[in-house]
Amino acid sequence: MIQHFLTLLDLSEDQALSLIQRAIELKAKQKAGEPHEYFKTKVMGMIFDKSSTRTRVSFETGMAHFGGTAIFLSPRDTQLGRGEPIEDSARVLSRMVDIVMLRTFDQDNLECFAKYSEVPVINALTDMYHPCQLLADVQTYVEHRGDIKGKTITWIGDGNNMCHSYINAARLFDFHLNIATPTGFEPDSKVLQAAGDRIKLTTDPKQACEGADMVTTDVWASMGQEEEQAQRETAFADFQVNKNLMQLAKKDALFMHCLPAHREEEVSAEVIDGSQSVVWDQAENRLHAQKALIELLLNQK
Repeated sequence: MIQHFLTLLDLSEDQALSLIQRAIELKAKQKAGEPHEYFKTKVMGMIFDKSSTRTRVSFETGMAHFGGTAIFLSPRDTQLGRGEPIEDSARVLSRMVDIVMLRTFDQDNLECFAKYSEVPVINALTDMYHPCQLLADVQTYVEHRGDIKGKTITWIGDGNNMCHSYINAARLFDFHLNIATPTGFEPDSKVLQAAGDRIKLTTDPKQACEGADMVTTDVWASMGQEEEQAQRETAFADFQVNKNLMQLAKKDALFMHCLPAHREEEVSAEVIDGSQSVVWDQAENRLHAQKALIELLLNQK
């Protein structure tokens, strides 16, 4: 049985904790200039239906550090973009490469690809989940503040794929999650209910931030929602993470954002460029956390 990474919950608790520590180790190796070319003959297929900066660069760089190769595939370059069935593409590509990452819209398409793939498949973002980002986020928290277990994390904004992944992370890493969203923008009810009492849902961002160890947010309109920008700006007007909100969290609370960010919309420039912000460490850690993930999946028996 091949282990895929379609959501965070595809990892066991032990695997997740070990992966975070391994990411920190691999980061240290890279910083020290210590070679770690463990996968010299391995090839990653990278399928992109959505544009990307951090995802593409981090996966390509990670495979280069491992001595392997990454092949970028966009809809313009492949038969997937011309209507080839997902299962057919999965059968063919997985006989040629050793691991696949897929950045797409529909979670069902990702799961279909994995079902027919003979090699591990990584969710590099869907409309439902963004689990690779959460590995980087948890790594960043651990590096700055230690164990995240039992801590209080606050999500401010849309109940989107990032919010869903934070809900799953609360289950996997055992932290408390406060979620503040405007009415009508709540996360998926099934994802929410599965996490039980670890989650507190509110429409009051001030209440959600009180006593938090970390505050995080995302853009108000994600890719594919651009036509809703004006409507969302109105709905989210009171949900900007700014100095006033951060002052309600703990004095040493961290601020995170998965990027790209819109300053003076979902976050003030004062916060994202301020002393509590760790967004650049967070962005860099996509590289190291994903390398640990690649290593885990390629080394499975």
